[in-house]
Amino acid sequence: MNAPTARDTGGRQMAWAGHTAAVLAIAFGLFSFYWAAGGTFGLDTLGGAIQRMAERRNSGFITVVWITGALKVAGGLFSLSLVRPWGRVVPRPLMLLAGWGGAALLTVYGALQVGSLLLVASGVLTPSDPVEWKPLLWRLFVWDMSFLVWGVLLFLATRTYVMNHPRRPERRGGN
Repeated sequence: MNAPTARDTGGRQMAWAGHTAAVLAIAFGLFSFYWAAGGTFGLDTLGGAIQRMAERRNSGFITVVWITGALKVAGGLFSLSLVRPWGRVVPRPLMLLAGWGGAALLTVYGALQVGSLLLVASGVLTPSDPVEWKPLLWRLFVWDMSFLVWGVLLFLATRTYVMNHPRRPERRGGN
């Protein structure tokens, strides 16, 4: 009997990352759709200009919210495709580009947002406007943190994809 390979153990064990990333992304996409459609529950957790534009139903802003909702849902489906068999229909180089690139963008964006909010929350930075604590804490621990977490999960899901879909050896000598 052969010993389990990395593909047999690590890849399957890490599939949770793709599933979790998908749930997170789709859930946040649904929130975007809800707000774009006129829902108001939770708007007070956004704060500042974003909350005001949503409350005023600024058409340009609402269009952006619909688009970001669609991108989040698409990103969730992509996260899932990294760990599900149907993800094999997309060429490996495109999967890797989207996986590593998306992981890097989400992680960096989330880290910058969370880092800046931590600086404000700890009093290191003082914004020109008074701090709205409820939105700041929601953005710190939920909204902006979700991008950081999604980025890390996407990194793990992409790593799982690499483990489960090794590069095919090139054929040489006319074989």
